[in-house]
This record gives sequence, C-alpha cells and structure tokens, in this order.
Amino acid sequence: MKRYLVFCVVSAVFGAAASMLLTSESVEPELSAQDRPVARIPGVVTDEFTDEERVNIAVYDKVNRSVVNITTVSARTDLFFSFEPPAEGAGSGSILDQEGHVLTNYHVIEGADQIQVTLFNSETYEADLVGADPVYDIAVLRVQAPREVLHPVEFGNSARLRVGQKVYAIGNPFGLERTMTVGIISSLNRSLPSRTGRIMKSIIQIDAALNQGNSGGPLLDSRGRVIGMNTAIASKTGQNTGVGFAIPSNNIQRVVPQLIENGRVIRPEIGITRILPTDGGLVIVTMTRGGPAERAGLRGFRVIRQQKRRGPFIYEERRIDRSYADLIVAIDGQPVKTADDLLSIIEQKRPGNEVVVTLIRESSQVNVGVVLGESE
Repeated sequence: MKRYLVFCVVSAVFGAAASMLLTSESVEPELSAQDRPVARIPGVVTDEFTDEERVNIAVYDKVNRSVVNITTVSARTDLFFSFEPPAEGAGSGSILDQEGHVLTNYHVIEGADQIQVTLFNSETYEADLVGADPVYDIAVLRVQAPREVLHPVEFGNSARLRVGQKVYAIGNPFGLERTMTVGIISSLNRSLPSRTGRIMKSIIQIDAALNQGNSGGPLLDSRGRVIGMNTAIASKTGQNTGVGFAIPSNNIQRVVPQLIENGRVIRPEIGITRILPTDGGLVIVTMTRGGPAERAGLRGFRVIRQQKRRGPFIYEERRIDRSYADLIVAIDGQPVKTADDLLSIIEQKRPGNEVVVTLIRESSQVNVGVVLGESE
C-alpha cells in the first residue's frame, strides 16, 4: 500500500505535493534542572491533576497565545481567462518577536494575494510576506499589531531530540483555533520532498495528530519550547494517520534571520547546472558560464563542431564528446552519488568558501579547489 505526503493546509488552489544539515540524534544522558518538564501551574490546585496532566496544561498555557491562525485568498482564472471565485486557504503560525514577525510554512501562503493573521484574542491583521524559502518550506510574515498582544515562542535545540520523547503540536486543524495534540517522536532524520523537488533532510517524524490546517504550527517539547514546525502528514485520504512530519527548529533558526534580513536565503553556488548520476559518481553535463566550477577548470560535455562540404555547400556538424567531462566522486572527502548529496554538502558552506572537488579525469583522480559563489 502506498502512502502519500499531504501538506496540512486547506486550499483549493494549492497542490498537495510537497538545503539541510543532518541533525544529530545524540543527547546528554541527564537533563539539567532547567531542561526538566514544567510541572507547576500558577493558580491551579495541583492535587486535581496527575504529573503528566500538569505538564500538558503548563505547555499549553505557555504557548497557546503565541500560535496564530493564517487565512489566505488567491485569485483564480480559468482557461479562457475569466475570473472564478477566489480560492481560500488556511494554516497555522507562530509569533517570532514583538516586531510582528510570524513563522509559517511557505506552502501555506504560496500564491496568496491576501494574507490575514488572527491572534489569540481574535483580532485579525493583514500580513505582508517578509521572505520565503521554498526549499525548506519556510516563510516569514509580518503584522502591524501592538507589542503587548504579541507573545513570541521560545526555541529549543532540535539536535538533542530522541526517539520516544514526548511532543506537543498546537495549530488550527479545520479552523479549530489553537488545538493541542500530544504524541511522541517516532523517528528522526527522515527525508521529505519539498514543493521545489529538493529533498528536505533531518525531518522529525511524530505520531501527534496533525490535520489540514496544522501546517506552520509549532511542535513543542515538554518545556514549551519550539523544536520544530509541523508541515505534512503521510495519508491517502488527507486525514491524520498517525504519521506526521516537522521541520527541525535548528534548520528554522538558520533560515529565518536571512529571510528577515534579505527576504531570501543566500546559498553558496558551485556553478554546476546539470549532472548525470552514474554508478561511479556524478558526470558534469553543463556549468554556469563564468561560474565557480568553470573558473576552477572543471569540465562538462564538450561540443565538437566540424565543417563538411557537400557539393557547393558547406555544412557544420556538431557532436557531443561525453568522454571529456569530469566525473565527480567526492566533495571535501565526502562521497557523492546523487545531486542531493552534492547540494547538501555545498549548502553547509558559505559563499567565498573553498571546497575540494575530487574528480576522475581521463582515468586519473584529480583534486580541484573551487571557490563557491553566491546564488541569485
């Protein structure tokens, strides 16, 4: 039986199809006092609740005012360019700071002409898109709301997560605002295809119930810290099946500052535009003209032109010399077998860094240094 990934957002216009550091599963053997679950609830008679219930209540009380409901409207036209009724979508988000920045999934607001954010107090504000990263499915919005009604979330360290750890999801499934569900981490370091076709890595798998409208909402630990952003479920029906996925908080914290500052993620660029996977490595097909790889002397397919006379006419014939191309086998000593392997290594670097590309060229192994450029 095949399973399908369903991004948890309600929209008639958005598709259901859905750079990426591996998250370590290591953790300190004992938690410090500040890392232990919250168990005190101000103003509540604790004898009425179990320890587990007190933690659940404390997490919700700490975070529920930080979760927002996001609704979108998108104009539509048919094949004859006549307008149809606008498509509406819905999702969730988290308040990042008192400047009004809101975190959500890119697919929640993709293609939207109008975005509205509803806070915990039922006040609704028009939101502007600050920046988006389709590769990581992350977007940052901004609302002009009073500082006193903006309650930022606190981020945790997703590198310390463990399978079996208890987690909490808060969002707006089916428009039911600030709904909390509870579960555990079912697995770590999953891979998930993004809407760009790239593979998101180090994804958190959970069994806490997620449904349409949960996209963009926070995944929390037992201290109410954001350890991920809920983004998709595996389902054939679009409803919860106990298999949900979240983007790790460490990935989010690397991307968000760039989105706020630049409106996009500035990634390093090696200047290879097309490769051909083989059993032995990656054959370079084409490169960006004047790009980092070409400047470093890497080789792609070579076009050979020959002129031939046929009677009174001269024709130019072209053929592709594939044997001229370099075969990439490793980057900085790390073997690469797929395009995603190559991109994952490159995106751990910064523009201006040098990487060592190990090649097979004319049956000999060669190491070539490439200074990375900046993606546009």
